[in-house]
Amino acid sequence: MSPELHGDVSSLAFLLGTWRGEGTGSYPTIEPFAYSETLSFGHVGDAWLSYDQESWSREGEPLHFERGFLRPGATAGDVELVLAHPIGVTEVAHGRVDAGDLGLTADGDAIGRAATASDVRRLQRRYRVEGDALTYELDMATGATPLTLHLTGTLRRDA
Repeated sequence: MSPELHGDVSSLAFLLGTWRGEGTGSYPTIEPFAYSETLSFGHVGDAWLSYDQESWSREGEPLHFERGFLRPGATAGDVELVLAHPIGVTEVAHGRVDAGDLGLTADGDAIGRAATASDVRRLQRRYRVEGDALTYELDMATGATPLTLHLTGTLRRDA
């Protein structure tokens, strides 16, 4: 039996579940690529959602993984995303949720980098859910490249 969803994250309930699909990536410093992805949002009845992301090349090679939490912000509609990336980056993004839309931005001190981490300076995420389809875009800036569209994907909720 699943616990009741905490009221502080009820505005994020549209994200709950496991989503699977395909995406494409590009950036000025790399060749364009396609990938498969799984994105999961879960809850344990507390005032946050868990966030697990995995992407794989079409050949089955691991590409990127993210782990973290989606939390309510200080005022109604505000949201915080706290993530760890295996590229040595941590991300604390702030944004807003409105019905089936979620937008988040992390920059400056909100991005932590280990000594050998990728030089990520800013991330912007946009998620939209319509029915059982989740679409997203992720923009990224590095020390050498201004904010640029990096990833787009379309995922379907598992039945």
